[in-house]
This record gives sequence, structure tokens and C-alpha cells, in this order.
Amino acid sequence: MKTHAYLYDVGTAEEEGLESEHHETPNIALWVGVLLAATLVVAIESEWLVGSLEVATKQLGLSELFTGVILLPIIGNAAEHATAVTVALKNKMDLSLAVAVGSSMQIALFVAPVLVIAGWLIGQPMDLDFNNFQLIAVAVSILIANSISSDGSSNWLEGTLLLATYTIIGLAFFFHPMIEGVG
Repeated sequence: MKTHAYLYDVGTAEEEGLESEHHETPNIALWVGVLLAATLVVAIESEWLVGSLEVATKQLGLSELFTGVILLPIIGNAAEHATAVTVALKNKMDLSLAVAVGSSMQIALFVAPVLVIAGWLIGQPMDLDFNNFQLIAVAVSILIANSISSDGSSNWLEGTLLLATYTIIGLAFFFHPMIEGVG
């Protein structure tokens, strides 16, 4: 959680680069192994999280739709939320917005298509056939987020509007009736 500020001084960094002639190459196999092991641990913990959430939501009487759209993203993206808030507190709103929007884009443009293909490969089909209620919620969210962020500045009232929008959409998903066979 600490950096060496002198490394960012151009003259000092260049002198250190000249002093150390040998460059140690990273052990690619080791770091790929560490990455795979960390991915495996995260996958196992995610499975535990979803399993415990299933039990908790049944006991609380929450619908799968509400759990999947509201609760799971809050819990699953807690680290990204903390990063965005921390960076925003340091008055780096462009980075905070990039973290928040980048996360959503990553899910929409990478994770969802990969899950559809993976589901097809393992015989567990997953389609992207959303009902009208879900599509309207996404469209309203995009329109409001776009109108808030389009001017390049923000204030407390716009933040309150975004929180109010999230609360309204959360309540709508909470009270949305589940019809058998219609998602």
C-alpha cells in the first residue's frame, strides 16, 4: 500500500536503469500457474457463495430474479465498488467512472457471450432471451447513466438520482411477479 515516489522522478529512474545491467526475466510458467490456482480458488469460493445465497434467498422468500439482478452483483462486485468509491474520494472521477462502466462493459461484451458459448459446449443452454421488463430496466438504466455522465461533471444531485434509480429498479425487481415458464 506504499510506493517509492523517487521511481517516478525521470532522472532517478533512468540512473537506476543504467546501474542494473542485468534484467531478470519473469518465470512465465510460475506466474501462469499462480494465476490458474487463484482462478480455481475464486471459482470454488464463487460456488460456495451462490450455494449459500440460494439457501438464504429461499429462507427469506426472495425471487431468483431479484437475487440474480440485485443481490449477486452487489456481493460479487464489492471489490470493484470499493475501488470506485476510494478513487472517487481521491477526486479522480474519471478513473472511478472507468472502473464502474468498464466492469459493466466487460460483463456485457465478454462474460455473457463466453457463458453462452460455454453453456452450449457443456450441454447447458443459456440464451440471451430477456423479457420486456428486464429490457426496459436495462434501457432506463443506460439512458439515465448516459444523461448523467454525458456532460463530464457530476454533483451530489446526480449521484442521488442514480441511487434513486437503482432503488426504484431494485424495488421493481423485488415486487415483479414471477410467472411460471416466463422468466
